[in-house]
Amino acid sequence: MTKPRILLAGLFHETHTFVDEITGLSEFTINRGSAVTARRGDGSTIDGFLEVAETEGWEVVPVADFSALPSGTADHAVFELFWSELRAGLAAALADGGLDGIWLALHGAMVTTQSVDPEGELLARIRQVPGAETLPLFGVFDLHATFTAAMAKNANGLVAYRENPHTDANESAVRSAQLLARALREGALPHMLARNAPIIWAPTGVGTADRPMRDLEALARQIEAENPKIWTVNVVAGYSFSDIPDAGVAFSVTTTGSDADAKSALDRLENLAIELRELGIPTEWDLDAALTEVKSLPGGPYVIVEPSDNIGGGAPGDCTPVLRGFLRHGITNAAVAIADAAAVRALDGAKPGDRRTLSIGGKGSRLDPGPVELEVSFVSRSDGAFTLEDRHSHLAAMQGIHYNMGPSAVVEANGIKILLSSRKTPPFDLGQLRSQGIIPEQLSVIGVKAAVAHRRAYDKIAKGSYTVTTPGPCTSALKTLPYQRLRKSVFPIS
Repeated sequence: MTKPRILLAGLFHETHTFVDEITGLSEFTINRGSAVTARRGDGSTIDGFLEVAETEGWEVVPVADFSALPSGTADHAVFELFWSELRAGLAAALADGGLDGIWLALHGAMVTTQSVDPEGELLARIRQVPGAETLPLFGVFDLHATFTAAMAKNANGLVAYRENPHTDANESAVRSAQLLARALREGALPHMLARNAPIIWAPTGVGTADRPMRDLEALARQIEAENPKIWTVNVVAGYSFSDIPDAGVAFSVTTTGSDADAKSALDRLENLAIELRELGIPTEWDLDAALTEVKSLPGGPYVIVEPSDNIGGGAPGDCTPVLRGFLRHGITNAAVAIADAAAVRALDGAKPGDRRTLSIGGKGSRLDPGPVELEVSFVSRSDGAFTLEDRHSHLAAMQGIHYNMGPSAVVEANGIKILLSSRKTPPFDLGQLRSQGIIPEQLSVIGVKAAVAHRRAYDKIAKGSYTVTTPGPCTSALKTLPYQRLRKSVFPIS
């Protein structure tokens, strides 16, 4: 019996359109051909697909996997390069033995310099390739996607993560690949319907352990249980930092049943989201009030969470308010990580104990007060490479279990350890600090540049957590952002 042949590719970028940078090809990690299938075992979404492919006995036809950390608008040339490689690989596979399906690892919140919906455009282009018009097309995407009508129209079954923090990214890929296996086994091809709700929530408001997301995910599972023709229901929290028409909360249904039943399910989900919309507006601490309280408390560590500089949301990871706050309040036995390649280079030749005056952070956002000029003591340097302690962390889903911060250094000033990295690194794994000789459990206070995804790592060790308001590009105060392309009448913007 001939093995089913499945084409595999990936395009992963969460695009922050309110930061000035253009994300070019050099920012993307690119795997091609056998390097894609070599990701088996790395904890990523592609690994999840490969696990199912192995179990099902599929012949995998790997093409290309382009992925980058969240950052500014992607150069459209990156998208066109990916598409040219995918189109060539798809055409070659169809001509040489044919294909039985396509599986894609997507993010779903990409924006380029020429397209507000590159994933939808990608899927539509695939359908225009002769021989691919009706191929089973499945894939996985991030809970923080911008889900569009074009994505639903051109795919048979895209599956969203269900957890935030994204501890289930690999598992979601497994679920998606299993749906493809079901389609091949049963000879049944589902279709998708979607709905964009008139709501946009900041990342800090969409943790799935809390309402409203907890209630929406529960309703999605209930709908799946009620109707066996509905294969999966996605609750898409959306990505609030992409200024595009469809940004915000969305829902989708993959079904072999009637459109009427699917639309009824979408109605229920949208109505519940509207009913609970106020619960998605987060409350945050004033930074000085939080630090005043923390300084009076015994033990630790206490975590100061700075969502406005959320690296996992596309911020530069070099904003300085928390560091300034630590210095202002005399916070000691503390640590904070700041992405600043120039500061790392300024430490060339330094030996442990050497003192240098550095200009730290404050270079990546016009909202930041600017660099902190600080006399520091040099502690250590490294190449920045580390292995994740938690293979189910959000960082593993994005990059696999091996990560490289680039040349890095640890310095200390006024009782504060500062981890300087050349590459911004989402703080989703304690191995980041531990690999640099900083033991998080022994600290009193830790500054974390994140919104929700850090919780899986830090909640296990934190004695308390304070999410604070600071100026930065990933602010939770969405009304302060200069939306121009977002559709009208979206809560809480209008």
